[in-house]
This record gives sequence, C-alpha cells and structure tokens, in this order.
Amino acid sequence: MHWEQLLSDRRLGAEPSERKQTSHLARSDFERDYDRLIFSPPFRRMQNKTQVFPLPGNIFVHNRLTHSLEVSCLGRSLGNMVGDCLEGRHSKFREVPFRSGLSAIVSAACLAHDMGNPPFGHSGERAISAYFKEGNGVRWRAEVEDEGGRWEDFLFFEGNANAFRLLTHQFEGRRAGGFALTYSTVASIVKYPYSSLLAGKKNKFGFFATEEDTMREVGDELGLIRLSDAPLSYVRHPLVYLVEAADDICYQIMDIEDACKLHILSFDEAETHLMAFFSDADKAEIQQVSRTIGDANERLGYLRAKVINLLVEEVASIFLDEENAILEGHFHGTLIQHLSPRSRSAYEACSHTAYTRIYSAHDVVDVELAGHRIFSSLLDHLIEAQVHPEHSYSRTLLSRVSSQYDTSRPTLYGKIQCALDYISGMTDIYALNFYRTITGMNLPAV
Repeated sequence: MHWEQLLSDRRLGAEPSERKQTSHLARSDFERDYDRLIFSPPFRRMQNKTQVFPLPGNIFVHNRLTHSLEVSCLGRSLGNMVGDCLEGRHSKFREVPFRSGLSAIVSAACLAHDMGNPPFGHSGERAISAYFKEGNGVRWRAEVEDEGGRWEDFLFFEGNANAFRLLTHQFEGRRAGGFALTYSTVASIVKYPYSSLLAGKKNKFGFFATEEDTMREVGDELGLIRLSDAPLSYVRHPLVYLVEAADDICYQIMDIEDACKLHILSFDEAETHLMAFFSDADKAEIQQVSRTIGDANERLGYLRAKVINLLVEEVASIFLDEENAILEGHFHGTLIQHLSPRSRSAYEACSHTAYTRIYSAHDVVDVELAGHRIFSSLLDHLIEAQVHPEHSYSRTLLSRVSSQYDTSRPTLYGKIQCALDYISGMTDIYALNFYRTITGMNLPAV
C-alpha cells in the first residue's frame, strides 16, 4: 500500500468530478471530519452510554463519550509523532499530508470508533448476539437464510461493523455517503476489514452484507490490499493500528483508575499495577514527585498520565519500526502486542486484573443481566411489529420509531437490521425507559 493513495481527502458519496470548495482559511477535509463527528447527535448520545461501569451517581467513571474523547487525544498525539517522522522519512512525497493529515485522521477515527456500540457497553453486543444464537431470535434464522440474508451479521453482532454502517449508510432523509466523511477517516475505524462469514471464534468482523459494496469502494479508492473477494477481506488501513492502540491504552489504564475510585481495587493495588511499567530508576523519580501530591486520586492520576505517556511513545516507535511490514500487509497482531517485555508484562497484568476483578464486579455483571432481558424484549417487539405491520399494536409501536429508520423494508433481514439500527442508537436510559413502556411497567405521569 502507498501513503499517497492511503491519505485521500475525497469524501464518501461525492462524485469523482465534484469540485472542492476551498479557501486559504479553510480547515482541511480531515479536520472537517473531526468537527462533523463532534457536532453529530450519535456522538452526543454516547454521554449516556455505559463504557464498563454503570453510569455514575456520586462518583465519576467513564462513559462512552469521555472514553472516546480521551482516545481521540491519544490518537492525535500518535498521529503527530508518526506524521512528523514520516514526513522526514518520505520527503520526496511533498503533497502527502503526513504532518497535518495523520493527526486529524487518527483523532477523528478515534472519536468515531465506538459510535456504533449499543447501550450497556460490550454487554449490549453480547446480549444481541445471544438473542440470535440461543434466544428468541433463533426462530428467524431459517427465513433469513432462505431469502439469501447473511445470518452471521446478527449472530456475531459487532459494534465496529455497526459504526461503519452508521457512518456510511444513507438512512432515510440523510445525504449520500451517510456522514460523508473522507475515505481515509472511514477506513481508519475498520479494525476487522472482513465479512462476518470470516468472524470465526472471535466473533469479530468489520461490515454487514449491506455495506459490502461500500467497503469495496473504500478499499479500491485507498488501494487497500484485498486478501479475498468471496468472502470479502482486506488488509487493515495502516492508521487503524494507531486508532486501536489509542483505544487499548485508554481503556486498560483508565479501567484501573476507575476501579480504584469505585473501591473494587485498593489504591496500593492500582499503584502497584501502574508502577510495574517503569524501570527502577524511573520509579524512584516518579515516587519522589508522587510524595509531594497529598490527594490519593491526584497521585493516581499523575501515575496514570506517566504510564500513558510511556505507552504512547513506545507504540509510535513500534509503528515506525514496522512501517514496511504494515504497508506490505505482513504485520501481525496489535501494536500493544509488540511492546517491550516490561511494558507488555505490566499491560497483561492490568488486563488479567480487569477480567478477574473489574469486569466480574457485581455492578458490571448486573448491567449485563439487565441488558439481556431488555434487548430480548425490544427485539421481540420491534421485529414482530414489522413482520405484522397490519396489527393495531404494531402500528402504534412503529409510530414511536424515528423516521430515519425504514420499517417497511421487504426482507426479514432488513426488518431485523432496522430494529438493530434503532436499538443500537439508544442511550442506556432511553433503552430502559422504552423497555418499561412497552412492557407496561411505566406510564406517563404515574
């Protein structure tokens, strides 16, 4: 793959011959992507979507929006570091916007990477998959497959694929190209650039059958290496590695800090995990500064910042060292998996604690239990209403669905996808209130 093609400021949905309106004061198209995402309703709704822990009461923990903003900050730093080096390394490509382009693209893609996630965090994704694997949704499988629909899209429901759909699909009343982002920004969020037919045991994929042609268009425009045509599969856009690394660093390190604030981990446990990233010499210097900070939360915040800075610099170096392998499609794994031995050992210890202590905490598990019941009920009602739109109850229920979602799609695959579009766009609070309303547990002014 070639940087001069990978960094394309052409917009999805725009005609190749469409003239660009520019001025000497204009933002770059990549910067416009960032602004377009920030001001969008789906981005704002993430403030009421769970990251890991239930939405906070008197203690602040991260939600999807604050997580995405922090990931975007790290992405901007990674883009700047890598872009500066690539500009010097490839000085003959004077027209390639390494310095300005990479930071803007990566930070915008980081903003968007979780926009397709349903309510209740990753437990929401698992609840949707479970509905079609072992819940009431099993009854629809034969009909979907008989009409030629791809059942795996639902069986392995994936927030990343849903983000690609959200950003690129022309919903009712929307412009061609969805958000009409640049091809480079769109490609930089696709962590798993292959069909659900290749989801395998990891249950990961990057686009639904309905967006397969869009993925082909993006791949062709940017010169992504195509691994197979049926099922469709590509090599990642190189900047996906930076977006993924920013996300990996943020959620793993911030989850340790949040768990400490919620008393799932003690301060000493959290401090031990974070100090493990540093050499003995660095530890002595960090502890000297830490002793001057009286507040425990501030001390932990200082230590967390030092860890993040270390990991960002190390990840940027790994990307630059592996540039050729990445461009040739030979790089395997994530950037985090190529950390130095000490950093990787410390990161894996944080990950182990997260899975054994944090993600299994009662409050986190309770969200997952509630999510299964809520998603099952919402999907039952919304799919059934579309299958039998002539019923009185169906007409009433469908009148509640936003006009941007086409509830009259002719195929069962389309009806299920419409229900998932609607539900995945809900906030936690909206999903809960809607569930209470349609089950008769909640009435206005009662």
